[in-house]
Amino acid sequence: MSILARMEASARILALVKLANVGLVLIWGFAVTFVFVRVLPLAEFQAFLLLVAFGNFTISAEFGLTSIIYARLRRHWLGGDQADGGFRLEEMGVLFLFLGLIVAGGTAILIGALALGWFDTAMPLLFLLFFLSACLNLPALLAKRALAAVDGNFLWEALDCGRRVVTIALLLAILLGLDPRLSIALQLAVSLLVIGWAIAHVHRRLGMTARHWLAFRVGGGHVRAHYLRDIGASAAFTASDIIAYNAPYFTIAMATSDARPMLIFDFFFKMSRALSMLVRAVVEAALPRITRAYHAGDRTRLRQLLARSLGAGLVFAVLLSALLLGVGDWLFATLFDGRAMIDRTELALIVAALAALTIICVSVYVQGALGRFSTLLHRSLPFLAGSLASAPLALALAPQGFDLAFLSLYTLTLTGAAILHLLSLHRLARA
Repeated sequence: MSILARMEASARILALVKLANVGLVLIWGFAVTFVFVRVLPLAEFQAFLLLVAFGNFTISAEFGLTSIIYARLRRHWLGGDQADGGFRLEEMGVLFLFLGLIVAGGTAILIGALALGWFDTAMPLLFLLFFLSACLNLPALLAKRALAAVDGNFLWEALDCGRRVVTIALLLAILLGLDPRLSIALQLAVSLLVIGWAIAHVHRRLGMTARHWLAFRVGGGHVRAHYLRDIGASAAFTASDIIAYNAPYFTIAMATSDARPMLIFDFFFKMSRALSMLVRAVVEAALPRITRAYHAGDRTRLRQLLARSLGAGLVFAVLLSALLLGVGDWLFATLFDGRAMIDRTELALIVAALAALTIICVSVYVQGALGRFSTLLHRSLPFLAGSLASAPLALALAPQGFDLAFLSLYTLTLTGAAILHLLSLHRLARA
């Protein structure tokens, strides 16, 4: 067994490298805010936050296809699902084409929005380049899921760690005088190189040829014949989920022109993203064993692995909560360059929301990997309704205390969603 194979087979090593990558992703995410809040005027920075939210919406337009292909390719790699409805190599080319069309469509919309002045910016090229760099997460996610399905988790995480180190350095170089547009352009180039290498590895491991990538008619027919049910549920769930998490950026902007509520939500969003990536790391490290146990019908082992994943996730929630209660106000002030402050009540609500989010994340990551998209859709709809209603209700109920009212309602929404997901995990473990 090679060193790479031994690394891949060790759940502890895999979890450690995934956590290291999560740390780099978090540093990059906070560095984006730390840098751009200092180089952009406040009004333009608010427009930048809306651009980030639009990027998130665009990425969500992949409708969970990367999760579907992971579930199908994983079954194929483990030796199951070999009938006519099983995975075919031509599917990869069709999915890459679809993701490319999503990026092209989002870019066209952004160019139109910039031309019409919908984004208040004096640097439209910067906004366009940053959007493209965000959209690269689509092919990167497909590369990651494809490698994971063929037992290439460790390889991807090592490559991505290197990519993150370089992009963080390029981002921080802006504060030393590097043109922001050049920084983002160089980050784009680095990402393209890493993603290209990862896809080439998948190509070799699956024994693919150029014909497989270009057989759009064959691959498209197979996708239409065997993906539609999963795509429908996955697309609806993904759209519901991404709107629920990102809609407050827009509903808050419509409810008030005060920057503080949006900064508070952005702070929560960054904390929730940090926690979700930590939880994803430990769950993904266990997914090879979870998927094997599930497809082998070993329910005892499955229950054990689910309990461990949930427990590990809650450990991260407790640690992050302790950090926020200790230095959250200082972190908020430092992150946003002292342009707003956060109080202890708001921090306590964020802590409660993070606990609920942990349960949701474990459920989504596990059930998505198992292809249970219809179940996830049903669990997401109440969260969507609560998220969309939180800002309007807060404005109607407490216009003078909008900040606290919104955060309270959003936390209540997350708590309700967490209860539904916990029941779903219980049914999965007892099935």
